[in-house]
Amino acid sequence: MNNYRVISVGKNIYKISNGIKEINAVITGKMAYEKVFPVVGDYVVVSEEKQIIDILPRKTKLSRKAAGKDMREQVIVSNIDYIFIVTSLNKDFNIKRLERYLTLVYDSGAAPAFILTKADLEDNISEKVSELESIAFGVPIHVVSSYEEKGIDEVKSYLKDNITIALIGSSGVGKSTLINKLIGEDIIKTLSIRESDAKGRHTTTSREIFKVGNGFIIDTPGMRELQIWSGDTDTAFKDVEELALQCRFSDCTHTSEPGCAVIKAVESGEISQERLDNYFKLKKEIVNTQNKLLHGHKFMEKEKVKNMMGSLSARKKLSNK
Repeated sequence: MNNYRVISVGKNIYKISNGIKEINAVITGKMAYEKVFPVVGDYVVVSEEKQIIDILPRKTKLSRKAAGKDMREQVIVSNIDYIFIVTSLNKDFNIKRLERYLTLVYDSGAAPAFILTKADLEDNISEKVSELESIAFGVPIHVVSSYEEKGIDEVKSYLKDNITIALIGSSGVGKSTLINKLIGEDIIKTLSIRESDAKGRHTTTSREIFKVGNGFIIDTPGMRELQIWSGDTDTAFKDVEELALQCRFSDCTHTSEPGCAVIKAVESGEISQERLDNYFKLKKEIVNTQNKLLHGHKFMEKEKVKNMMGSLSARKKLSNK
């Protein structure tokens, strides 16, 4: 038996490496039947017949809810040390989406960093960096231009001591271009974004690990639909969570209660209403996903009706008027 790492995934074929050689392998029929599929970054046990027979425990993993109504976790990549949240400094720059990414990354166990690309095409860089700092709370922010080679050395400094980094973000924000620049050659096909709406065109269609210097970097396809499977809102929204500890009531919902420190912070401008709304939205999405997983869709439909109709006591009061 030998230990390898999954460096790319094809249709029923896994390209794996032990650091010396690369081979193609398949999974066992039992793994396929039980839907236990390796992902890029996994360390696996391989038989002499080039068959993956086990996946070693993952120290970190980035997951999302699988697309559609299927209630299952989709692991995107595993065993990563850093996750770079990549966004371009154009119409793709969206604080709510970046908050969503950050919530997922904190839950993964990997350390986050923000990469702001296409700096050569943006005039108000400091304004956007300042806006991002308001939700980043110490998360490193690197402004990059692959065209001007600005900030490339900052990113390269992470690639040491066999560190593995994954890049996530929308299509066309410059993830593949950045990797090409780090590697020093154009090994990944790239396309520019559409100027009309700043939306990306899918160029990377699969995940793959590349050796860069003394580290590893994983390119991932652009993710427009990013449904949360689990998330760490406590860390991603630690400003809201810390304010919540100051509320008069321990079960404060931060909507209308007297003595609510969160509402007071919104009124004073300490935090924005948009940030609080996104906090509520992500918390609700995580709870709903877990409830569906535990209780099924029928439970969630009952909860939806209950929320629409209000509490039983409220309905009684209404009928007595």
